Amino acid sequence: MLRPLLTVSAGTLSSRLLGFVRDALVAALLGAGVAADAFLLAFQLVNVTRRLLTEGALNAALVPAWLKVREYNGTAAAAAFAGRLLGTIALATLLLAILLGVFMPLLIAVLAPGFVGQPALVMATRDARLMLPYLAFAGPVAVMMGLFNAQGKVGLTAFSPLLFNISLIIVTAALLLGHDDPATAALILSGTVGIAGLLQLSILAFNGHGERLATPLRAGFDAAMRTFFAKAIPGMIANSGPQLLIVAGAIIASAQPAAVSWLYFANRLIELPLGIVGVAMGAVLVPELARAVRGGDRTALSEAASRGLELAVGVALPATFGLIVLAEPIVRLLFEHGAFSAADAAATAQALAVLAAGLPAQVLTKNWSAAFFAREDTGTPLMATLISVAVALVAAVLLGRLFGAAGVAAAISIGAWSNAALLLGRGVQRFGVTIDASARRRLMLIALAAGAMGALLWQASSFVLPNAAAGSTLVQAAVLAVLIGGGLIVYAAALILLGVVRPNAAAHALRRPRGLRD
Repeated sequence: MLRPLLTVSAGTLSSRLLGFVRDALVAALLGAGVAADAFLLAFQLVNVTRRLLTEGALNAALVPAWLKVREYNGTAAAAAFAGRLLGTIALATLLLAILLGVFMPLLIAVLAPGFVGQPALVMATRDARLMLPYLAFAGPVAVMMGLFNAQGKVGLTAFSPLLFNISLIIVTAALLLGHDDPATAALILSGTVGIAGLLQLSILAFNGHGERLATPLRAGFDAAMRTFFAKAIPGMIANSGPQLLIVAGAIIASAQPAAVSWLYFANRLIELPLGIVGVAMGAVLVPELARAVRGGDRTALSEAASRGLELAVGVALPATFGLIVLAEPIVRLLFEHGAFSAADAAATAQALAVLAAGLPAQVLTKNWSAAFFAREDTGTPLMATLISVAVALVAAVLLGRLFGAAGVAAAISIGAWSNAALLLGRGVQRFGVTIDASARRRLMLIALAAGAMGALLWQASSFVLPNAAAGSTLVQAAVLAVLIGGGLIVYAAALILLGVVRPNAAAHALRRPRGLRD
């Protein structure tokens, strides 16, 4: 499982790094004013759509269903099932995009009540409508990605999202050279979003493999489709829990000027480790667990669950400590340019440090949700997600009044932990703990290694960063790179010394071909 997991993680990491470049350029172009709040609220709708469809959520329902059809009815039946699914989702997302375009002012008013009666409402509505073509393309993209993942061909699906960020980076960079009006620049960026979705669909549809994975292509809502959507829709919502928590926070934060922008940019940094783990869980862990569940292989089930949890926690804990310790210098380096002021950077860094406290919970949620998805139970993760969103909303109302954007960020973290706790409790009740003894021991050692890294990073940064504060941007970037690289080296060394990672075993796992398992 390690090799495909690392492939997916590498693709997601590349996409997230390009996303940082994109967001840094957007921050410099739009700042954190009315135009930025309006654009970023509309853009969050696109991000939620991406999580609902293209980044592993639909995949969690599609893979077990497609594998079951292929196993019991053959390859032709699986292709026909995929063709009906592709046609139905393409038609549904097109109709949904048209419907949302008509009712967009009402939707924006619900998502951002603080915009009502303000110019931001009109601007956000206009931006969101220009982004809607992306929704129509995202449906077929999601199905094609799921089909490739079901066959173990994760490379193309892992790297195709890069086109989305590359397109926006090129346009934003061009606008920085020639556009001073943030509102007009936001309109142009909004139109680019739909074009970026078309590019991603094109690279998947015309990939050169020549395989007919979904044929004949037609739309329908027969019994098989109804059964699939009854399982898929709850799972899609559940798998988008982190993004729904941010949307819940934005509802409350919209009453405070620039708070939507601060939370958006802070959350973008959280999405780097979360995306690596979350997309990998959907693309790799769910198929592994589904095969083990279908075959009744408890040993394989425990093995997949254990290794998935180790990798998830192994990424989440050091990222959490690193983001808390280095929140301010990271935000200043990435976003404090152009129209994005020092005050905006300080508020964003504060929100980032608080959001990072909820990162382990979000990663655990992704991991534990995979156990339910593999058993074709999407209702339990859905209920846990909805409860966590309600918890976050209540907490945001209370904490937002007391602490502003940082209070809303704290409410989002509280919601994330409630989601993880609910899933763990329900999982223990339903199918017990499938984590093996060696994984429990390694998880404790991973926590120890991450804690040691965090402590050393805090000591080093408290000495180095004040001395580098007056330096140029290049100097600050170099210092930050050294701190991050040093932290990673310390963490890796600790894992090796504690026996969590054995270099020879890891190299063997990477060299071992995975193949297509039937």
